[in-house]
Amino acid sequence: MLKSIAGAIALGTVAVAPAGAEAVKPVKILIVSGGCCHDYARQRALLEEGLKARMAAEVSHVYYDPKPGEKATRPALPIYGNPAYADGFDVVIHNECAADEDSAAALDAVLAPHRRGVPAVNLHCAMHSYRSGDWKQPVAAGAANARWFEFTGIQSSGHGPQSPIRLSAAATGHPVAEGFRPYTTGSDELYNNLTSFNVTPVLYGVQPEAKVEADRAKTYTVAWTHSYGPKNARVFSTTLAHNEAVMADPRYLDLVARGVLWATGKL
Repeated sequence: MLKSIAGAIALGTVAVAPAGAEAVKPVKILIVSGGCCHDYARQRALLEEGLKARMAAEVSHVYYDPKPGEKATRPALPIYGNPAYADGFDVVIHNECAADEDSAAALDAVLAPHRRGVPAVNLHCAMHSYRSGDWKQPVAAGAANARWFEFTGIQSSGHGPQSPIRLSAAATGHPVAEGFRPYTTGSDELYNNLTSFNVTPVLYGVQPEAKVEADRAKTYTVAWTHSYGPKNARVFSTTLAHNEAVMADPRYLDLVARGVLWATGKL
């Protein structure tokens, strides 16, 4: 899926640049992870290894791993209170699960770099983080409890039971989906879509094996792009990959890598 970048990267592998070619400047990536419900140590390794295999990249991490028995829906992420946490990075990947973190001050710090124009990639439970107010109902643009969803691009309030998701490319012809071939994931969570904020769909998903018959016909946007804030920061988001087996799939890592490259203007 990946196209070459400056003649040095192709099809998920890092190739040797031609003689005399200018060296590819690595993308400086910060991955924010931690919280409830996932094996974030494993996910950090999968993402770092997968991205480095697909582009010239320098990957750093900031994270909070829960203590044994801790629910961790309010993870004590080091980025809270630090609006400069993304200084020096080309893109931030948000892979945290802060489902019950409703502090306005924490959200101010998380969003600060992106309001200054730093691109972002949001993965899975990031879409279910920083929720406040009646987040189970569609939020209105400009409302206090819409701020995070205006950043991610789509408001999601939940998902049904885990089941394979059949993926297809949106008719938008988005460059992130160039070369994409439809496939069905392993067992995963299909997030619903309540409200969207001027997004461009990239992939759609449906669960043909859902336990409830009515759910088998529900199609949701599972990957999309949009621009955010006064600087029009590029944002790519995907709700896929609750389970590490889905994240380890080369096709998923291709998707995330293309999202990173699109967000940083290098695709």
